[in-house]
Amino acid sequence: MLNKYARAFFTALLTPIARLLLRLGVSPDAVTVVGTIGVAFGALYFYPLGELWWGTLFITAFVFTDLIDGTMARMSDRTSSWGAFLDSTLDRIGDAAVFGGLILYFTGRGDDDLTAALALACLILGFIVSYAKARAESLGFTANVGIAERADRLVATLVTTGFCGLFLPMWVLTVVLGLLAVASLITVLQRILTVRTQAMTDAVGS
Repeated sequence: MLNKYARAFFTALLTPIARLLLRLGVSPDAVTVVGTIGVAFGALYFYPLGELWWGTLFITAFVFTDLIDGTMARMSDRTSSWGAFLDSTLDRIGDAAVFGGLILYFTGRGDDDLTAALALACLILGFIVSYAKARAESLGFTANVGIAERADRLVATLVTTGFCGLFLPMWVLTVVLGLLAVASLITVLQRILTVRTQAMTDAVGS
């Protein structure tokens, strides 16, 4: 949902930055790498310390590089399979760092085993959601379905974490992570069933 309705808006907003970076000779791949390093550092440094608000602000500043690098690649005609592979792979690192930082916090200073377990569930299921799509495409199928895509999960987690670091009670984050875990599981099942339908149709057709 967020990919569909928000990506165009933020892409237009960030296009001047992308254009400036290209003029400065910065490559899209460099932006991708720097963005991932920023997200990982922010999540693994600030979150375990309990600095949920400042950590979220720091992470958010680097999350937008995911749009900037793609815009730069299109503007400079540098779109390639390599760029798509690098971007997708480093996205997984960033996601792991965000949920990993929350796990470290809730198993440490946060002292909340339930929320830590839910964050771990979101981490694992999020990876399976992405893997299911990638594996389907490698076999010639499509799996562009699901109620909890990466952008949805990431935005919901960051927004809730940030505000829980300011004024919201921590149980709100527990509930959101629980809902995201369930939504991710449903998404996995949706993609499995979608690919199964395509595979069965191909089998009948052959």
